[in-house]
Amino acid sequence: MKTVDSQGNLIRIITNRFDLDAENIGEIYRSRWAIELFFKWLKQHVRIKSFYGMSETAVENQIYIAMITFCLLVLVQLETNAKQSLLQLSRWLKALLCKPYEKWFQRIQFRSKKLARGTP
Repeated sequence: MKTVDSQGNLIRIITNRFDLDAENIGEIYRSRWAIELFFKWLKQHVRIKSFYGMSETAVENQIYIAMITFCLLVLVQLETNAKQSLLQLSRWLKALLCKPYEKWFQRIQFRSKKLARGTP
């Protein structure tokens, strides 16, 4: 089977799905590739070490919560103009979780000013 990719390049596809034409197979491949790229990004940025449940809903909920956490950390980094990595911000948040938020904010501001002066 032959199809054309988004840049106009000819692609030859070998498959055992004789009930589908080349365009359908190409669309399935493109959709699958987009899903693969999403999960690659998810593994790199959203740290999910293990799933706490095995049902579809449990896995979806854990992925949603992890993505929301990632987005909130990015927002904190942008709003505070913090130079620290998301990993460092996350560690400080975990360490100061039961403390007033001012402590965590002071830690971010202190480290940012220290880094701005050039002393580690």
